[in-house]
Amino acid sequence: MRNIRDSCIQFFQNEDIRKEIRDIISPIVDIVYNELYVYLWVICFYNVFLFFILLANLVLILHLIKQAKD
Repeated sequence: MRNIRDSCIQFFQNEDIRKEIRDIISPIVDIVYNELYVYLWVICFYNVFLFFILLANLVLILHLIKQAKD
């Protein structure tokens, strides 16, 4: 008796089945991507903005430390 893993592997060995599943899932993935596209860009811009803020804070702290030593 085969286990589920072996059954799935055998099922996906057929190229026609893989193509049909890809054709079925492709529109779903496109819809999800189109819905999340804006949010992904917002997250990317937020991360870049946060990086520059942290970099500016580091420069200011280093400047304050240098002035405190003088």
